[in-house]
Amino acid sequence: MLVVDRAAGTVADREFRDFPSYVRPGDCIVLNDSRVFPSRLYGHRQHGTGGRVEVFLTRQMSPDGLTWEALVRPGRKMRTGERIIVSDDLTVEILGRGEFGERTVRLHPRGDLFAILDRVGHVPLPPYIRRADTTADRERYQTVFARERGSVAAPTAGLHFTPEILEACRLAGAAIARVTLHIGLGTFQPIHDDVIEKVHLHSERFAVPEETVRAMDAASRVIAIGTTSVRAIESDPVRGETDLFIYPGFQFRRTGAMLTNFHLPKSSLLVLVCAFAGMELIRKAYRHAVESRYRFFSYGDCMLIL
Repeated sequence: MLVVDRAAGTVADREFRDFPSYVRPGDCIVLNDSRVFPSRLYGHRQHGTGGRVEVFLTRQMSPDGLTWEALVRPGRKMRTGERIIVSDDLTVEILGRGEFGERTVRLHPRGDLFAILDRVGHVPLPPYIRRADTTADRERYQTVFARERGSVAAPTAGLHFTPEILEACRLAGAAIARVTLHIGLGTFQPIHDDVIEKVHLHSERFAVPEETVRAMDAASRVIAIGTTSVRAIESDPVRGETDLFIYPGFQFRRTGAMLTNFHLPKSSLLVLVCAFAGMELIRKAYRHAVESRYRFFSYGDCMLIL
C-alpha cells in the first residue's frame, strides 16, 4: 500500500495490514457493497453460420430487468433483430446499437432470469486474466462485504479487506457505512475525447442509504473505499443513476480520504484520483509505484490518499 499525504506532498511504502493505523476515532469508512454477477454469456446465432457469440451484460435498462446495455462480439456481424441462443431457456435479441459499439439487448428467459444467469453465465474476469473463469471465481472476485447483486466488475479497492481488517477499523473508532454502485461501462470505459470537459460517462445505478448519509454527516472524516464509493457519495441526488465524471477542478463535498488501486492511462478513474490529490502529486506517486514495482490492475496493490 502506497500512502500519499496531500498536505505534506509525500509518498510512503506501507502494507495494507497497516491501513487501520491510519484510521482515527470519528472516521466513517464507506464501502461499495455491490456484488458481481455472472454477466458474460456465450451462445450462437439463431440463423446463419451458428458461430459463437459473446454477450457481456453491462447495465440493466428496464424496470422488468430484461432490457440491458451489452457488449457483443463479434459485434459487426450482429444486426438489429438477430437472436442469440444461449441455452434452452435463454435467448438474447439485439435491439439497437450505441455510440461506441455497445448494444441494447432484450433477454428472453424461460423462468427466473438471475437463476438462469447463475447457471449458464460466466464471471466477467478482467481481460488481462488470460484463463477461463472457474467456480471459485464466483467468490474470489467479490469483496467480503459484497451484498447487492448488479456489478459486472468488482469494486477492486475493496478486495484488499478481510473481516479482521474491518474489525480493526471499528476498534480504532471508525464507523463502517455502505453504498451501492453497480459497476458497468461508466467505471471502466476509456476516455474517448481529448477535451476533458466534453467527456460523458455511461450511467450506473447507485444508492446511498439514509443511515450512510447520517454516518457521514456525523463523521469528522469520510474515507471512501474505491472510486465507485467516491462517485456514489459525491452524486446528487443520493439514489438513481449517475454519470458523474470527476475531473480536476471538482469540489469534493464528502470525500476526505480515499483508498484506490492503480489505474491505467486514459481512464476516468485516474482522472478522478488526479482531481482529488492533484496532478503533480499523482505523477510523483505513480513514478514511485512503477520504480518500486507495485502491481497494477484489479488484483494489484493499492494507494491510500490522505
